[in-house]
Amino acid sequence: MASITIRNLDDEVKTRLRVRAAQHNRSMEEEARLILSEAVYVERQEPTNLTAFTRECFAHIGGVELDLPKRDAMREPPRFS
Repeated sequence: MASITIRNLDDEVKTRLRVRAAQHNRSMEEEARLILSEAVYVERQEPTNLTAFTRECFAHIGGVELDLPKRDAMREPPRFS
C-alpha cells in the first residue's frame, strides 16, 4: 500500500473532513481514503453527441418551427478549359 501526504490543505476543508468522518464513525484518514477511492473509480460517461444533448436540454419546451429562406438555383460551376 502506498501513502501520501497532502500539504497546504485549507483549514475549512480539514474541519469539514473531520466532521464528515465523525458523522460516519470513521477516522479522518479512513474518510479521506474512501473519498479518494470513490472519486477515482467513478465510471466515465461517454461524451454526448452535441445534437442529442441540445435536444435533451430543450425537449421540455417542445419543437420550434422556423421559416427557412427560399434557396436560389445553384450557379453554374466554373470552367477551366
